[in-house]
Amino acid sequence: MKDLDRAELHKQEDATVLGLPYEGVFPTAKPEYRWHVFKNLGDAQQMYRLMQQDIFPFIKNLQSDNDDTAFSKYMRDAIFQINKPGTLQKVVAALDELPTEDRDMQGDIYEYLLSKLSTSGTNGQFRTPRHIIKMMVELMEPAPQDIICDPAMGSAGFLVAASEYLREHYQELFLDTALNNHYHNEMFHGNDMDTTMLRIGAMNMMLHGVENPQIDYRDSLSQDNEDREKYTLILANPPFKGSLDHESTANDLLAMVKTKKTELLFLALFLRTLKPGGRAAVIVPDGVMFGASKAHKEIRKEIIENNKLEAVISMPSGVFKPYAGVSTAILIFTKTGMGGTDNVWFYDMQADGFSLDDKRNPIADNDIPDIVGRYKKRTEEIDRQRTDKSFMVPKEEIKDNDYDLSNSKYKKIEYDKVEYEDPKVIIKKIEKLELIINDGLKSLNRFIGE
Repeated sequence: MKDLDRAELHKQEDATVLGLPYEGVFPTAKPEYRWHVFKNLGDAQQMYRLMQQDIFPFIKNLQSDNDDTAFSKYMRDAIFQINKPGTLQKVVAALDELPTEDRDMQGDIYEYLLSKLSTSGTNGQFRTPRHIIKMMVELMEPAPQDIICDPAMGSAGFLVAASEYLREHYQELFLDTALNNHYHNEMFHGNDMDTTMLRIGAMNMMLHGVENPQIDYRDSLSQDNEDREKYTLILANPPFKGSLDHESTANDLLAMVKTKKTELLFLALFLRTLKPGGRAAVIVPDGVMFGASKAHKEIRKEIIENNKLEAVISMPSGVFKPYAGVSTAILIFTKTGMGGTDNVWFYDMQADGFSLDDKRNPIADNDIPDIVGRYKKRTEEIDRQRTDKSFMVPKEEIKDNDYDLSNSKYKKIEYDKVEYEDPKVIIKKIEKLELIINDGLKSLNRFIGE
């Protein structure tokens, strides 16, 4: 409600500046439906009655004239569960003080609520930090014609970030009828198996100006997912070690990589659902990089030999704290179906602008600007030394190493040469120290004897 009102105020301001008429989503005759009015009503009983009987049903039924929208589909079963007027009043006061326009704050609030429901991470999925999402979007540079998918969308963080990137870099797309329609109705696709996530994701997209994203309740790995060569860009952080219904897993995915590991099956899914020439930037646990099982080697070989692996960005283990301490990497690849991997760009991220402990406080060290800048000029890095943070590795060398993609396999570590004194000099010093110690012990014994 607060975010919806804020978005409405921004749209009204834009319409006023442009001298355009604007018809908002809130009924003109019901100003109390808007957060900036509702929060100041004062009377707890009045606020509770108004929220329960009028405002919640109103928000729940937004876009109800079009039952095909993601918002109307997943808000249909939403229930108002605050049962005391005083509690509602306290919640309103607390929310009003929070900077919920900050998407990291929204994510933190959501993660806190999930932790109280004991559901956070039960499917191996944790919220991707927003600065990591933004970095991945900047690396991939979405374009107005793209068809973008996150098959494990959660709260739609990747889709929202991609939509914001397009708004910032391609404002003209809203002046073109076809591109505008594509943006609102055809560009953004997401799947999830958690109805709460779908509800929040649909709300998130609506609040960020995407009218009708194609969001579905679906197990992306199942036989029911019929997507084939459909998307031009995939941005995802699929679940690690999530539960898998092996019986319903798509046969063609199992044919590509016979495994029960969801992180490997999702890589197969990305290759299946991308159009030729389509690109992917996805987060995987570091075990994918060096796993020695047949399935691990097969999926790495498939990406490297039959498609085009562009980059491997290793991230430190604290990136997902406090929710998880897993080490991860970002894989960037292009689907070709005919190979194309030549030199793979590796980057060893050591800092992301935040401390790598549970507190995740802001710090000065931050490799992200360097990553984005160097990735876009990576063809110029062919002669970089293996001791640098970023360097190129030829495909043949990776092949000779069983398609191992761990940074440590190729990075060279320089050790500072330590100059030691001549052993005879060291012995003389030890003997001198020994004499001093013995003299001290003799003095101590005399003192005790007295």
